[in-house]
Amino acid sequence: MKHKDGKPGSQPDRRSRVVLITIMFAVLCGFSFYLGGIFCSERNRIEVKDVTKAVSSPRNQWLLLSKLNPRPYLNAAVTIKITLRRWKKYGVQRLTFMERHCPPVFERKECLVPPPDGYKPPIRWPKSRDECWYRNVPYDWINKQKSNQNWLRKEGEKFRFPGGGTMFPRGVSAYVDLMEDLIPEMKDGTIRTAIDTGCGVASWGGDLLDRGILTLSLAPRDNHEAQVQFALERGIPAILGIIATQRLPFPSSSFDMAHCSRCLIPWTEYEIHRILRPGGFWVLSGPPVNYENRWRGWNTTIEEQKSDYEKLQELLTSMCFKLYNKKDDIAVWRKASDNSCYIKLAKPEAYPPKCDDSLEPDSAWYTPLRTCVLVPSPKLKTSVWNPSQNGRSGCMLFLNVFQMFLVVASTFKHDDSKWKVRAKHYKKLLSAIGTDKIRNVMDMNTVYGGFAASVIDDPLWVMNVVSSYAVNTLPVVYDRGLIGTYHDWCEAFSTYPRTYDLLHLDGLFTAESHRCDMKYVLLEMDRILRQRRMKLDVKLETIKSNEQTPYGDLMKLKLLRHIVH
Repeated sequence: MKHKDGKPGSQPDRRSRVVLITIMFAVLCGFSFYLGGIFCSERNRIEVKDVTKAVSSPRNQWLLLSKLNPRPYLNAAVTIKITLRRWKKYGVQRLTFMERHCPPVFERKECLVPPPDGYKPPIRWPKSRDECWYRNVPYDWINKQKSNQNWLRKEGEKFRFPGGGTMFPRGVSAYVDLMEDLIPEMKDGTIRTAIDTGCGVASWGGDLLDRGILTLSLAPRDNHEAQVQFALERGIPAILGIIATQRLPFPSSSFDMAHCSRCLIPWTEYEIHRILRPGGFWVLSGPPVNYENRWRGWNTTIEEQKSDYEKLQELLTSMCFKLYNKKDDIAVWRKASDNSCYIKLAKPEAYPPKCDDSLEPDSAWYTPLRTCVLVPSPKLKTSVWNPSQNGRSGCMLFLNVFQMFLVVASTFKHDDSKWKVRAKHYKKLLSAIGTDKIRNVMDMNTVYGGFAASVIDDPLWVMNVVSSYAVNTLPVVYDRGLIGTYHDWCEAFSTYPRTYDLLHLDGLFTAESHRCDMKYVLLEMDRILRQRRMKLDVKLETIKSNEQTPYGDLMKLKLLRHIVH
């Protein structure tokens, strides 16, 4: 083709070449982007398909993790701490956002959790009750905001715990002394277990340990930051949780005493009633108790506080609580010891109403709270012992669980004897048990709490975990004066990283492997174990070669040698 002047036309050919080059460039860019995406994703993705290869160098893996993901998902309270985006998703009504919310399977992270910079092996018990390393729990908000109340105090490289609190800034010991004057049962073995809701840094629970009362401290991760992590770092039993929209993961009629300093949540009473034993005590300090002298400091009026106190007293009376004693800032209510009081709840106009039979009293795993009164089984009896006789290690005086299942006495006796023998073997294989080297212990798959009872004389405490899918034996654990919780090991446990010294397994993998990948259980074990644990793993490998100690799935812990350090 020629132009008017007779010269050959080149414009169409030039255009076609430009179009072709553009298409080729786009294709090459797209292909390069695709390859780059695959390469980068493979490079940055840290999966544990093969545990033995993925974490052959744990410390280097931690450093790699922190470079690829400066804020790993698990580097926090997995079950409680969630992003602001998630908080908005769950809403703020009745503090729903602070409840336990686990991510769906497709969002689950497969990574290790690095320790904070400057992490040191925890201070040993009992010294740890009074101090801990600042770099192990690097949260300074409480120190700054509550400095006048002596919750804790930062001194150099350590946090020190003077034993203060919002309602006992002069020290927890004097506070508990007053409580013992109001509740003589704290001294005679009647009160064996207690729960501290809204525990702060758990100074109250720490003080009760010296008085023979095993206390489980409970708190959410809120603006006070890592209260539960402080408690566990100190060696005091604690778990993340809040009485908001779900039942606490404990059976009914579990604790002998419940305590809350400044209980500002208005729906606490129903759940406290459920988990308290008949004849159990609820101790409240702070608003609206002693409103006559304290109302000026509560940014309110004396009329409002008087009204709040009268409403609280009316509600507790209708729930069969009776004001047991009161002095200064502390008021004590006692739950009815028998069921005669609950007859009035059968009336249609009764408020709060009696709970119907559609919900199991011990159902407590993702079970919604209900504003009704749970009437205890009439078969329940009060268990009591003389602390000097070490009742937790022996058989129960009463088996308070006939309403759920029949415990054959011979079966319980056999289990108790079995764990006494096994505990002796454990101490031969791991001499640290019974010393100040091991304080926080978890029995990940207990039945009757036999392992915990067998080491009750040692300077440690055991969190007994019963699977939410297993036979409900947790009431037996509590009836022995021990503590524990329900849990599903297909999910993360409600605790912070690096909070347990020793994990004990018996049949866990066999019981749970059909429901979820045990890879996640191993990673969760790594997350919650403290750093000083290589020796434990070596000793557990020895168990495998000992033909006289057939511990089943405990032998499988040899897999952990590839991910612990």
